[in-house]
Amino acid sequence: MGIFSRKDTTPAPAAQAAGPDLTALTGDYTIDPAHTTIGFVARHAMVTNVKGGFQDFSGTLHLDGADPSRSSATLDIQMASIETGNADRDGHLKSADFFKIDEFPAMTFRSTRAEALGGDDYRITGDLSLLGVTKEISIDLEFNGSAKDPFGNERAGFEGKAVLLRSEWGLTWNAALETGGVLISDKIKLVFDISAIKNA
Repeated sequence: MGIFSRKDTTPAPAAQAAGPDLTALTGDYTIDPAHTTIGFVARHAMVTNVKGGFQDFSGTLHLDGADPSRSSATLDIQMASIETGNADRDGHLKSADFFKIDEFPAMTFRSTRAEALGGDDYRITGDLSLLGVTKEISIDLEFNGSAKDPFGNERAGFEGKAVLLRSEWGLTWNAALETGGVLISDKIKLVFDISAIKNA
């Protein structure tokens, strides 16, 4: 993850002024949970998608405008905060069939590398730890811009997505359908809409 500039491929005339100094965005940031969404999508009964998210999380970013590959991210999610809009389903997800929140209260992500893909697109790769299992995932990100809010906070925004197989973290509970297939897909989509505030 890095300073995600919006690139103009039009050749600049020799006399044209240089673009903005993107290194101004370089620094350490704290993810703002009040303006950030961390969610997921799972296929249900082979016919529809169930969406959910987490309400209690914290995270940090280090953005490097000169060298995006030196950027990094951390994320800590409290699994008891999972919400899907259905209390019974949420209770089942917190149980021993799924996330075992009494034994494993948190899911964490620690980045190990970042890369620029071109334009506003970037990819950050790191270790996702859940249920005592740590495996590598990659998150594709789009830089949404930066701004100073009315309270004087310097903000940077990103949208991201990742796809994982829940079975790789030991989440194997399922039920067979009479018509064939299973109740819950193995493939899970993670979605991120992040607002981060630059530390003073």
